[in-house]
Amino acid sequence: MKNDVNKLVRLAMLAALSLMLMFLVRFPIIPTAPFLEYEPGDVPALIAAFLFGPGAGFIVTFVVSLIQALTVSAGSGWIGAIMHLIATGTMVVVAGIIYKRVHTMQGAIIALVLGSLSMSLIMIPLNLYFTTKFLNVPVEAVKAMILPAILPFNLLKASINSVVTFLVYKPVGKIMRVEFEKVAENVR
Repeated sequence: MKNDVNKLVRLAMLAALSLMLMFLVRFPIIPTAPFLEYEPGDVPALIAAFLFGPGAGFIVTFVVSLIQALTVSAGSGWIGAIMHLIATGTMVVVAGIIYKRVHTMQGAIIALVLGSLSMSLIMIPLNLYFTTKFLNVPVEAVKAMILPAILPFNLLKASINSVVTFLVYKPVGKIMRVEFEKVAENVR
């Protein structure tokens, strides 16, 4: 029971960190599409997937997507939340499954590369469907943006978030394990 509470608290902390990053760090990275903004909010979800498995990473992504729909991306609302949930959820679950099976540095690299590719590729049909159906953008306009903007943006965003995750996972994981073990010992 205590382990479940500790895990839940850690996941809540990662979700809160993800939201803070999403609120505080946002900027366009593709000049032709300034509405596509980079934000590092996926990093804590990837850390959750690496620490606790793909399901935990997806839970963090779900919570963040829900709150994002009501706050940061209120303009795109539920559409933005669903697209974020599917895109980041795909990346986190793919990376989490691979890293769980190949729990090495090489496994982490493969997991992050395949997760990034999965996220980038899933965004093509998501944009073709959601952007055209619910945001009333013509299909031709979305198709015209896939190669020069949508695909490069998602590859770049996922790659940056993967590199950051790779660099901070071990130190963050160590801190979370050590601090929560100390707290658990003090509670006993």
